[in-house]
Amino acid sequence: MPLNSLEDAFVDELRDVLSAEKQLVKALPKMAKSATSEQLRDAIEAHLEETKSHVERVEAAFESLELKPRAKKCDAMEGLLEEGASILEEEAAPEVLDALIIAAAQKVEHYEIATYGTLCTWAEALGHGTALKLLKQNLSEEEAADEKLSALSETVNEAALMIASDDDEE
Repeated sequence: MPLNSLEDAFVDELRDVLSAEKQLVKALPKMAKSATSEQLRDAIEAHLEETKSHVERVEAAFESLELKPRAKKCDAMEGLLEEGASILEEEAAPEVLDALIIAAAQKVEHYEIATYGTLCTWAEALGHGTALKLLKQNLSEEEAADEKLSALSETVNEAALMIASDDDEE
């Protein structure tokens, strides 16, 4: 589809983020299963439920524009999730693996925050009030998830540092 207007770009980016969220719904359960920290696992599982809501809101944003929700493969999310999957294959101490999972999850969150920020700006400029409201809610939840991961990383990183200290003492 040629992108000849901001409206075209907006719809194209909506299609992209719909794909991104759907990919994430598939990837988060494996990430949660691999986490050894109960708090991290709980946070990922809670975000999975939010992500399912994000899919519904993006679909509702399409409907508010009188368009059929249709995803376009999000190569960026695919790459981020491939990187995350490769981390899960690493031979790592459990505490270090949790730190790596948080790092991978935050990369995903930052991508989503950037995407939703752009979509909100464009929705406002285009006068798509209903879509804007839905997308702002997703943006707010992505920002909260990132903050939660940052807080969790403090505990997880301390545990990972203790592993290094224990290894040095041997």
